[in-house]
Amino acid sequence: MRLAFLGLGVMGYPMAGHLARAGHDVTVYNRTGEKARTWVKEFGGASAATPAEAAANADAVLACVGRDADLREVALGGHGAFVTIKRDSVFIDHTTASAGIARELAEAAHQRGFHFVDAPVSGGEQGAKNGQLTIMCGGSEAAYAKAEPVISAYAKQCRRLGPSGAGQLTKMVNQICIAGLVQALSEGLSFARAAGLDPEAVIDVISKGAAQSWQMENRHKTMLANQYGHGFAVEWMRKDLGIVLEEARQNGASLPVTALVDQFYGEVENMGGKRWDTSSLFARLEKFGKESE
Repeated sequence: MRLAFLGLGVMGYPMAGHLARAGHDVTVYNRTGEKARTWVKEFGGASAATPAEAAANADAVLACVGRDADLREVALGGHGAFVTIKRDSVFIDHTTASAGIARELAEAAHQRGFHFVDAPVSGGEQGAKNGQLTIMCGGSEAAYAKAEPVISAYAKQCRRLGPSGAGQLTKMVNQICIAGLVQALSEGLSFARAAGLDPEAVIDVISKGAAQSWQMENRHKTMLANQYGHGFAVEWMRKDLGIVLEEARQNGASLPVTALVDQFYGEVENMGGKRWDTSSLFARLEKFGKESE
């Protein structure tokens, strides 16, 4: 297929690479042109100066950018992909964004005669590099049918959850669950140390029972070593939790733990941890523990 990929960040760069390796003809666009040229040197294909140029004649256009404003620009801007995308093609958005913009873009796509799927991802940088992402999709059944064969190049799990916006809402559930898990793991490790236990031994035991989680298996060692250069950055988690909390204000959901963890991440940012990974909630507890000694 002829594909366009917009946004070559930590996630988008390897995702676009998987599409090229799968045999697709991929044209990439990135706000920083040098990164697009580097991608072309590695994977082949072509780069474009604007999203509109990349999207022209593509069978599917994929995007993975930062925020709602970035997504609106690459889609609806004066040089956005919606200017040139052809009828009956599909725009697949992998950005973690609001459900509102997903519905807005789906309506704009419908008016222009093509499909739209909101398809945020989970699995982090390693999941993207290994082609093992979990992808949550919203859109019509017809739109999903066009998107799924393309997405399969880098997904271990891909599912349609409902109409436009359902993918973004599902990603919000994902982030709510992660926030609570990481805080609980941080508190557990902090308690183990304060109680004079060997945290490694404790985790070895409890990870075989009901407390087990991906975070426990993959992050406890680096947390205990105060290493926070792995995975999803705090500033991006706060962006996501901001979207979650705004949606909760609209739909009436009660999220006291999520709101509290968002405040804790704000404290991590104030410690200089804006680019630390999300497991750095433990660093906050460690800091407060030392200050109380």
